[in-house]
Amino acid sequence: MSSLVLLPPNSSSPFSRCYVAHRTFIHGRSSAPNVLRCELSEPLNGRPHVPVLNDQILPKFLQSKRLENAGNKNSNNRIKIFSGTANTALSQETAWHMGLNLGKIHIKRFADGEIYVQLQESVRGCDVYLVQPTCPPANENLMELLVMIDACRRASAKNITAVIPYFGYARADRKTQGRESIAAKLVANLITESGADRVLACDLHSGQSMGYFDIPVDHVYCQPVILDYLASKKICSSDLVVVSPDVGGVARARAFAKKLSDAPLAIVDKRRQGHNVAEVMNLIGDVKGKVAVMVDDMIDTAGTIAKGAALLHEEGAREVYACSTHAVFSPPAIERLSSGLFQEVIITNTIPVMEKNYFPQLTVLSVANLLGETIWRVHDDCSVSSIFQ
Repeated sequence: MSSLVLLPPNSSSPFSRCYVAHRTFIHGRSSAPNVLRCELSEPLNGRPHVPVLNDQILPKFLQSKRLENAGNKNSNNRIKIFSGTANTALSQETAWHMGLNLGKIHIKRFADGEIYVQLQESVRGCDVYLVQPTCPPANENLMELLVMIDACRRASAKNITAVIPYFGYARADRKTQGRESIAAKLVANLITESGADRVLACDLHSGQSMGYFDIPVDHVYCQPVILDYLASKKICSSDLVVVSPDVGGVARARAFAKKLSDAPLAIVDKRRQGHNVAEVMNLIGDVKGKVAVMVDDMIDTAGTIAKGAALLHEEGAREVYACSTHAVFSPPAIERLSSGLFQEVIITNTIPVMEKNYFPQLTVLSVANLLGETIWRVHDDCSVSSIFQ
């Protein structure tokens, strides 16, 4: 996993003349610093920043397999990657990083809403990877994934891996009051019974969700992608504080802060009165005069993170950044995020962001190379956890 080393400041500005270096660790060995840098594009007509990674200087642990296969695409016909309709752009980019082409598949919906799936190439004896996040509309995309898995199973695929960049229903992972369902377990059962042999998911809402599956689960952490981008911001160590928007995200924020040269941690204490309704009570920690980086796994209606940002400003934070892997962006999230509370909102492309939801402070980072490397390691029976160590 990438680690950031934030050097001491030499000016009062958090970004102007401070230097930041980061170092990539590969199987316990440290490579040279500044391996991966981001070339930042300027916002245009309200479009988000979309950092472009220089192809020639990708970290070795992310470029090895893609470069190995780039000269002879689809040379390994025992691996097939198919995309659902939920996030075709991410699927295509992931396949490109792997040096492969997406498999041919026909997906349509009948007049009554039923889903039809037909594989248009043979998968007999192949390792098949189906890329489909269960993002909104969650039920349609989930059902589409199940039908895709069933089609592969009936076509005699050797192994079927459901690549789920965003796992919907993950928040329903326990009973908080009587007579509630645990939908995360139900969805895990559906994926398993449909014929999947393995699940590959990004930043699950809670770690215990992996235990709901009766098949192997590879958990992909997207922190390295966000950390590498933050490295380009040149935030000084003494100006930085990592903030968890709620008590439940403390472990996530602590791990994030540890990679930011053991930055101090603050916690927003909130009391939830109902689903998608949050009330901020107080702040645990000191943010006065600092650059606050709020870390969460997803942004849904942005009620929690927006109220937390408002509290941080009241407590004297100089700037507030929001970092999240999954951009669900249910209304009125865009209005809250673009209201001026945030210096920048940093997300990944595990969920596609519609053009109408772009706003100037938005930055979208790609996890395609991370997914591609993980898929290759699963296919080659190599360690996945070593990517993040």
